Amino acid sequence: MALHLCKTLASFILEYPEILLSIACFSILFLINTGNRLPVTWPVVGMIPYLVHAPNLHDWLTDILRKSHCTFIFKGPWFCSMDLLLTCDPANINHVFNSNFTNYHKDQNFSEIFDILGDGIFNADHDSWMFQRRKAHALINNKRFKAFVAQASHDKVKRSLVPLLNHLAEKDELFDLQDVIMRLTLDLTCFMILGIDPCSLSIGFPSVPFAKAIDDAEEALFYRHVTPLTWKWIRFTKEKKLANAWKTIDHFIMHYISQRRSSTHENTKTKGDLLSSYLESEEEVAGLGLGLGLGFDKFLRDTTLNLMLAGRDTTSSALTWFFWLVATHPQVETKILNELKVKAYSLDKAYQNNDNLHCLIYLHAALLESLRLYPPVPFEHKGVHRKDVLPSGEQVDDSRMVVVSLYAMGRMEGIWGMDCMEFKPERWISESGKIKHEPSYKYFVFNCGPRSCLGRELAFTQMKAMAAAMIKSFVFKVKDGHVPRPKISILLHMKDGLMVRVRKRDEDEEVEEEG
Repeated sequence: MALHLCKTLASFILEYPEILLSIACFSILFLINTGNRLPVTWPVVGMIPYLVHAPNLHDWLTDILRKSHCTFIFKGPWFCSMDLLLTCDPANINHVFNSNFTNYHKDQNFSEIFDILGDGIFNADHDSWMFQRRKAHALINNKRFKAFVAQASHDKVKRSLVPLLNHLAEKDELFDLQDVIMRLTLDLTCFMILGIDPCSLSIGFPSVPFAKAIDDAEEALFYRHVTPLTWKWIRFTKEKKLANAWKTIDHFIMHYISQRRSSTHENTKTKGDLLSSYLESEEEVAGLGLGLGLGFDKFLRDTTLNLMLAGRDTTSSALTWFFWLVATHPQVETKILNELKVKAYSLDKAYQNNDNLHCLIYLHAALLESLRLYPPVPFEHKGVHRKDVLPSGEQVDDSRMVVVSLYAMGRMEGIWGMDCMEFKPERWISESGKIKHEPSYKYFVFNCGPRSCLGRELAFTQMKAMAAAMIKSFVFKVKDGHVPRPKISILLHMKDGLMVRVRKRDEDEEVEEEG
């Protein structure tokens, strides 16, 4: 009987081989989606089948790194270069980004993936990077620029954000707070860098093609990381969107560069935006030959776009996740309100005197904690010059890329303790009431080593000012059942936005006393 069944089954398979193939595919997918096993390398395709988890990539990688003690080697197909060392080990990060910095670089693969950024600071290496970093550092820390940013931020919050939120409170309708925050940071970033305000933060929420183009480009760049097969030659849907986005971005930026260059030299000097400052440096840039024959306008375009991404997207991502966490943790909101009350915070005082912002210790800690759990840039990667051995024991060489998951790093018990998944601002406050310092290779949100973020202080100043003004005057209620998920993008935006209602906070609203 058994022999007869075997012969019958064999005959069936030979007659219908596609059935066997379907069963095999189903079995592979079943193994991929179940159990607690780490990914295994399949013949020919490597670990590519596991990218069915791409829509939930960050949590999937977190689970893998947790099971593999913070470091895992991901193998792509045999016929393409996709050999990745995934890590969130602080010792490895310190080694790659700090102590052995010169052996790790922005390789050719990085430049090809992020080709839309041109020769800007994120793609640049060696002399070009050093010049751009030195120049950006000098401009960002310039007193004139700091005063310009403070005035612009104050005016935008007071004249645009607050009136818009008042209007939305009167309507008492659900709206996307993430969209509001992204419009706020877009207007501010455009003003700080280009000297223009697109006025996207207006009642009626006008369409802004440039912002849509940035979002489309970021999504396409994400897919370039997980679709290694000939994306450079085959125009997938995402690549077509990227090409169209590229045109829109270039048209927007070059229009304002051309407009500014055609203005008088004296008018340029009276402005405090970064484009004006770079225009004053044309001879210095040309003398160093950093444009590689591409011209000064190309240098301005690349620099502007890199700074726009850094200013608009990282800040908006950070604030969106922060407001979701605060809205769903009322005890944190209460402590922030207490601090604002005790420190007598006001938007006008913060503009006139930065000390009114610096004294907001608990708010600062809450922002640090939010960034730990939801870093705006969820992963970072580096190429390798020469063969090396990481502190965790794995070998790397020029055929292997090192990828750091910042998202996973904030969720590791071995790094942050048993309560690593909790939103707990208190972990950042010392017994003396000051902000605790953590090494940058452990708290990697602002990178570490020579490429550490230049705008960290500026970003915190802006985020604290915006968050304080919004929390002091308004109460945000998240839509019941709304569970945010990361969007498929190189930035950690929310997939379906942050749906909330807002109401004005009563000036005499009681705030519970801290225990």
